[in-house]
Amino acid sequence: MLENHLYNLVEQLAHENKSLWRIKNNYQKDAGDCHDCAAFWKDLEQDKEKHVRDLMALIKKHSN
Repeated sequence: MLENHLYNLVEQLAHENKSLWRIKNNYQKDAGDCHDCAAFWKDLEQDKEKHVRDLMALIKKHSN
């Protein structure tokens, strides 16, 4: 069984990955020709990618 804080990190990683997938595969396409929305989704994609990297590093650190 995972300790609660490690479980929370894994759970959040799953949420971030799902959100990142939706941004890349749906939201950016749906923005169409709206440059403001496209820029917003691109910025959010980069934020989510950083969150995923950070979470993975923490999970790895706590898994050893």
